[in-house]
This record gives sequence, C-alpha cells and structure tokens, in this order.
Amino acid sequence: MLALVLVAAPVAAEARVLRIVALGDSLTAGLGLPEAASFPSVLERRLKKDGFDVEVSNAGVSGDTTTDGLARLDWSTPEGTDFVIVELGANDMLRGIKPAIARDALAKILSNLRDRKIPAALAGMRSLANWGDQYRAEFEAIYPDLATQFSTPLYPFFLDGAAGRPDLTQGDGMHPNPAGVEIVVDRFAPFLEPILKERFGPPSAASAK
Repeated sequence: MLALVLVAAPVAAEARVLRIVALGDSLTAGLGLPEAASFPSVLERRLKKDGFDVEVSNAGVSGDTTTDGLARLDWSTPEGTDFVIVELGANDMLRGIKPAIARDALAKILSNLRDRKIPAALAGMRSLANWGDQYRAEFEAIYPDLATQFSTPLYPFFLDGAAGRPDLTQGDGMHPNPAGVEIVVDRFAPFLEPILKERFGPPSAASAK
C-alpha cells in the first residue's frame, strides 16, 4: 500500500500591526488639541496613507521631564512594542534642570530599550536663550551625543517647521496648533519612514514582520 504524502502549501506570514509608541511630553500628548490633532494621531494617519499598517500609541504626558519619562518607561512601552519615538527634554530645559540630569535619564531610556531589543528614534530639542550660551550648548549636545553612543537615529529638532511661527502655534507660543502639528509630521515622516522600511521592510511587507 502506497503511503500518501501530503505537502502543505506555504503559509503566508500572518499580517500584524506595527506598534509604535510615541514617548514624550505635552508636545506628544497634544496639549490644547483634540486627540485627533495630536502628533501620534496625525503621524499614524500619515504612515497609513503611505502604506504602513501601524498603530501609533500616544505615550505623551504633559509636564513630563526626562526623569519622569524614565520612571514610566516600562509601562509606557509594554510587551509587543515594535518601535519607540523618544521626545523628551523640553520641560527639563524650561525648568533649567542641569543638562547632565537630562542626559543621564535619556541615556537610561535608550539603554533600557536597547536591552529589550526595541529600536528607537530620538527627537532633539533646542534650548531657549534664558539660561545662557553654556547651558544651551550643553543641553543641545545631549541629543547628537546620545544618538552616536547608542547608534540611534536622530531627528535634530522635533518642532522643525513650526517653532517660532505664530500662525502654527497656540497662544502660549510653544505648542503647535493643528496646522503646526501637520507641519511637524510633514517634516518628521520622511525621516521616520526609511527607518521603518530598513527595520521592518517596505510598506507592503512591514505588517507581516
């Protein structure tokens, strides 16, 4: 009696959503804006429009410093997180916190993510002139230095395109309005998308990784 050998057809990789966490402060949280106009929501729509099957979680907390972000890192980036955007430091700068403290907290965040094998991108921040040239130089050096140390992609200035423009900011002169968030995302998405393609494959394949 001949044995019947069945050869199973290859099974396509099960598609799954790419889970991105935006870890930040009020600039990520969308202070003063409806949720749909926040950075994570607008970025998610942009990435989906460009073919990525993604979910961008809003892990922004208004008022958070880098130390606050570190304290909640583990529960803000739960199991299943595929990628993290780290946007922290503005509140350290506004409060005049020593740059060394911000640097240490950000380094611990990036080290934690590296140890957990979660890739990340670091969004830089600029300092106001209030604290003097030395503070500005020390603070702004944090981001390129850590990006080099941890081989992390660096977006030099998170508010690029919107900062300093009254037509793109809310009444406080700092937080983007809905049009400002759109500009921020228009600048940020072309930086992020090649990173996602390199890590997870092109949009057509990204959700199957």
